[in-house]
Amino acid sequence: MELNEYQKKAAETDHFTEVHDLMAPGMLEKVLGLAGEAGEVADDVKKVIRDEEGQLTDENREVIAKELGDVLWYIAGISRYLGYSLEEIAEMNIEKLQSRKERGVISGSGDNR
Repeated sequence: MELNEYQKKAAETDHFTEVHDLMAPGMLEKVLGLAGEAGEVADDVKKVIRDEEGQLTDENREVIAKELGDVLWYIAGISRYLGYSLEEIAEMNIEKLQSRKERGVISGSGDNR
């Protein structure tokens, strides 16, 4: 599935349709949901490290993958509310990372390196 196709299908399951500012309920719900789902991914990874000595099984791999799907759903919604397609977000990110690599600043910290 292409990213923009996913974004369109994900929007069909979103009960908020329009966002006009960052304080709109739809945007707040998406941002908080993204943080929660990312936390669930981290928690599931922690459990694999703690309980499985870091060894992935088919079962815990699928659990983490499903949580990543939830993360993607929220990212798709936030992107849409900001007026970007997922493909545009992906392209901007790759351009940023390639620029950092070319300039020798792929490692380090700071948004504008």
